[in-house]
Amino acid sequence: MLIDRGGEMAVPENILKDALSLEAASRIELVDELLASLDQPDKVLDAFWAEEAESRIDAYDRGEITSLSVHEVMARYKAK
Repeated sequence: MLIDRGGEMAVPENILKDALSLEAASRIELVDELLASLDQPDKVLDAFWAEEAESRIDAYDRGEITSLSVHEVMARYKAK
């Protein structure tokens, strides 16, 4: 039987049931493996991000944008 997730791809119920019955560490390992299987190289996307990174570095070098230290970034997230 397939579990309907409101229009999303259905998951075979037995696979989900088996996965949920695993110990936490095994579920984490399963999730890691599933996520790794989705992490496939995409040359177009990689090229886009390389261009974007270069553009941001150039803007920083021209003084058009500034940076924050990791401590400033973390302080902003902790304040929320």
